[in-house]
Amino acid sequence: MIKPLLKKFSKGKVKIMADQIHKKFSNTQVKSLIESYIRKEIKLSYILSILGIGRSRFFEILKNYRQNPSSFSIEYARNTPNRKIKSMVEDDLLAELFVEKCLIEDRTNPIKHYNYSYVRDLLMDKYGHKVSVPTIIDRAKRYGFYDKAKKKKAHDRQVLTNYIGELLQHDSSKHKWSPYAEDKWFLITTLDDYSRKILYGDFLKQETSWAHIESAEQTTLEYGIAFSWYVDSHSIFRFVQGRDSFWRKHYKVTDEADPQFKQVLSDLGIKIIYALSPQAKGKIERPYGWLQDRIVRTCAREGIKDIDDARIVLAAELKRYNSYQVHSTTGEIPDERFYRAMEEKRSLFRQFEIPKPYISTKDIFALRAERMVNAYRKISINNFELNVFGVPIRAYTSLRIVPDKKSGLAEVRFWYDEKLVGVQKVKIEDLNIPNF
Repeated sequence: MIKPLLKKFSKGKVKIMADQIHKKFSNTQVKSLIESYIRKEIKLSYILSILGIGRSRFFEILKNYRQNPSSFSIEYARNTPNRKIKSMVEDDLLAELFVEKCLIEDRTNPIKHYNYSYVRDLLMDKYGHKVSVPTIIDRAKRYGFYDKAKKKKAHDRQVLTNYIGELLQHDSSKHKWSPYAEDKWFLITTLDDYSRKILYGDFLKQETSWAHIESAEQTTLEYGIAFSWYVDSHSIFRFVQGRDSFWRKHYKVTDEADPQFKQVLSDLGIKIIYALSPQAKGKIERPYGWLQDRIVRTCAREGIKDIDDARIVLAAELKRYNSYQVHSTTGEIPDERFYRAMEEKRSLFRQFEIPKPYISTKDIFALRAERMVNAYRKISINNFELNVFGVPIRAYTSLRIVPDKKSGLAEVRFWYDEKLVGVQKVKIEDLNIPNF
């Protein structure tokens, strides 16, 4: 349906590039060298080294001189036109530029500008066409698929860490990632500051404490325990008196009540650093912008409605970002920078070990609660009662709650006096915990 619409665009002429010798030498200088060569006063190898050209190019210039010495000039247009791209390649290129135009004009999409690098990658991945960005921009200008880029601020960002694992940037973003999706989805990512490698990324329909704990678990088990995590002041990461709980007495201060996510990192001995403004989260916001721009475009082209299909697109773009994309700040591909740092032992990741007295990862990466055992040897979680054994009456038991959304069950692990005293399976819906 797209290609017939492209017939309305008229074709232009190929732009001819001028010879580059005239930028280094004047006509008189080149003419003098040629005449010296003809009189056998100077060797050919010396002339070639001065002009910086090959033998065939020199004899082409010599031929032009001999044909008309009086009007000889090195400032001329090439007789050979630039290489044209094949008609089929150009049709596919214009078709994708037309789709770009439609996405930009649809105000329901967050896409506002053309992305010619994305079009280049798409032509290779989808059609097997290798086309350079300058060629794409040339066709875009010629056929009206071009908008003048806004001037950007000077790039003054820099890497402030010296090791991988020294600082992990962690955040979430809510967008309508596909114009065909009914709802907006959350994207949770974790980025290593030194290498700019995205260590974790996933789409979620709802942002919860448990979702962030799962991301921390996957990142830690795969790469190790980082030195510090950098998060914003969202209530999932930080309790702020007066914002999160107005009914508390005023002697309660910020950070006196620890959110679930912070408790998990504290058990691992990870330092938490809070960003005090959105601008301070810029390092991870930029990858979000890069991912959003490309994911929305792909989801729109493929008509994606389901979050599971969007995850496939996300995985492909994360692979591209980590393994193939040269980062604008480091000047390196994130994967290469990350694994070279590992080889050079420039790492602050610690090997994950379950801290004592705990015996399973479920005791670390879990939601937590404290409950007092009543006279009937029971505890209550949101009015749902559980029997408890091995804990004295009126003593407190520490709970570690691990949900399994596939089975719909949560594993509740009971701890007392640094010992695991019981494990029970409970329906997640019975516990009625919003953090799930």
